[in-house]
Amino acid sequence: MSDIEIARKANKKPIQEIGAKLGIPSQHLLPFGHDKAKVSAEYIKSVSGNKDGNLILVTAINPTPAGEGKTTTTVGLGDGLNHIGKKAAICIREASLGPNFGMKGGAAGGGYAQVVPMEDMNLHFTGDFHAITSAHNLLSAMIDNHIYWGNELGIDQRRIAWRRVLDMNDRALRQITTSLGGVSNGFPAEAGFDITVASEVMAILCLASNLEDLQRRLGDMIVAYRRDRSPVYCRDIKADGAMTVLLQQAMQPNLVQTLENNPAFVHGGPFANIAHGCNSVVATTTALKVADYVVTEAGFGADLGAEKFFDIKCRKAGLSPKAVVIVATARAMKMNGGVAKADLGAENVEAIKKGCANLGRHIENVKKFGVPLIVGINHFVKDTDAELEAIREYCTAMGVEAVVNKHWAEGGKGIAEMAQKVVDMIEAGGAAYKPLYPDEMPLAEKIETIAKEIYRADGVSMDKKIRDQLKAWEDAGYGNLPVCMAKTQYSFTTDPNWRGAPTGFELPVREVRLSAGAGFVVAICGEIMTMPGLPRVPSAENIRINDEGHIEGLF
Repeated sequence: MSDIEIARKANKKPIQEIGAKLGIPSQHLLPFGHDKAKVSAEYIKSVSGNKDGNLILVTAINPTPAGEGKTTTTVGLGDGLNHIGKKAAICIREASLGPNFGMKGGAAGGGYAQVVPMEDMNLHFTGDFHAITSAHNLLSAMIDNHIYWGNELGIDQRRIAWRRVLDMNDRALRQITTSLGGVSNGFPAEAGFDITVASEVMAILCLASNLEDLQRRLGDMIVAYRRDRSPVYCRDIKADGAMTVLLQQAMQPNLVQTLENNPAFVHGGPFANIAHGCNSVVATTTALKVADYVVTEAGFGADLGAEKFFDIKCRKAGLSPKAVVIVATARAMKMNGGVAKADLGAENVEAIKKGCANLGRHIENVKKFGVPLIVGINHFVKDTDAELEAIREYCTAMGVEAVVNKHWAEGGKGIAEMAQKVVDMIEAGGAAYKPLYPDEMPLAEKIETIAKEIYRADGVSMDKKIRDQLKAWEDAGYGNLPVCMAKTQYSFTTDPNWRGAPTGFELPVREVRLSAGAGFVVAICGEIMTMPGLPRVPSAENIRINDEGHIEGLF
């Protein structure tokens, strides 16, 4: 059966029963139908004094077309922990409509390790992304309106930094001209659209701790510059209050369930290769107050996702993770070892051994953050014993354990062994989380530290204009911010086709951006699109409602 067919047959329980597993009273659940709800801000505040549970991060090797199953493992591990009698919850991101209808398709997990209701989660869900889109574009409208009515703030219209957003892949909107058609429509200007998940409003929603923090961060956003290069903030436009009103309900985390009726918080979804790629802080911190074990994930491979989770999310939210799971597959190891996708079905132990260099690089990197780790091998039907043993032997030589997991086919019981090993690892102690670099390190050195320590680049190529910009931000008081690296997810380099564990390259930084509200500096490396386009054959062509009234094609 396909993922969506399995999800449709789920024996879902009323969301009030799922909340009760975590001790959340029904009056503090704002239901959206029978199977999903938002958790009230009042309840979140009431449990803020509870002791924190244990936070577990699931990350992975660099993604390949062979598939790794990071979210599937996150969901499966949550079910596995509950299967062995632990009180566990999972925290994952919401899906963006753009990739759903583009190349990636939908899904939140797969097989028998999924979060449901799948169709809702991959479409409008509880409207969070629509609220973010509306709040973002309200600010755009108010900036243009301010200029139209006299431009009291002296905004240099050539230096408006705030683009519009849309939760869809639409390359035609990347660069546009606005206000055509005469005097009554304003002043013509160049503008453009990003996808909603690339919005700074999305990043802020996912890093804010409450509504007050949300409004402060929104007010801190730099939207434009004057002719003297002084910044104009969102609060100068007086949009932060109305934006907070639009985002009030979106700030409340969403509660749903796995196929095994275990609680799952699904909230927020910043782009992983442009922003920090983690679910919301408020969802994670709430889960930690009501569950003994919380399993969360970070976007793409550990070089992007785990690094940003540790250096941005944990640093800013005061989180202290206790364990890390790195997901790998035999198929992906073979691709990293040079095997074409069409040939992955054939046993190739030598390619596995060669491809394990990518896994080894991630193992070394995660160890730098002081958190114990284990490798989870996501099992595929055609994997051979020799291939799996080659991965286990490699991991043993690296000083870590690797466990084969069959949660895709068997649900929680198929990952129970690793769940117990993760618990044992946590109970043994030894977690001493530390970020890769200190707050006070200069911004250019932070970029270079990540490039050398995580990507293993020989150095960073940044022209004088970029270095001067970083220095100017330091002089303006932004020097203590962490750095958010924007680059391809497919490689340690900026070349998506360079797999494995490359060395002997320089990391090109072509642009830097200040996300003053979110609280990080973005370093754009190589070619990264903030508004994706649709592929030649988009997933949308195969999505429809069938004769039984069910959605087909949404994975």
